[in-house]
Amino acid sequence: MPKSKEYLSSTDSSDGNSSADEKPKKKKMKKEEKKEKAAKTSSKKASSSTEDKQDDVWELGNLKQVTVREFKGKTLIDIRTMYTDKNSGELKPTKKGISLSVEQWRKLVDSIEDIDKIFKSRS
Repeated sequence: MPKSKEYLSSTDSSDGNSSADEKPKKKKMKKEEKKEKAAKTSSKKASSSTEDKQDDVWELGNLKQVTVREFKGKTLIDIRTMYTDKNSGELKPTKKGISLSVEQWRKLVDSIEDIDKIFKSRS
């Protein structure tokens, strides 16, 4: 609603030049707002990247990683495929992967010997 009021007020002026002067100001304000938003998101990204550094990470090769991290107060083991972001050049996680709770991780560790035996017999 406020945008339409601003638009009407700028068209109500009898001087045609004043409405032309107001439009660039609005665009300039929008650009400044975008810069402020970008600065806020970059500060959020910086804080999230510092949180990522606290996580324990193991490289498995072929852009695969195992990460032990905290999420909503729970410890998770995250096995994920990564990709290189074109804009920042950072490694970021894809949707391809799995997050295991501590209970699920313990069950996997307990069954590793059986899985390894089957794997060796098939290869």
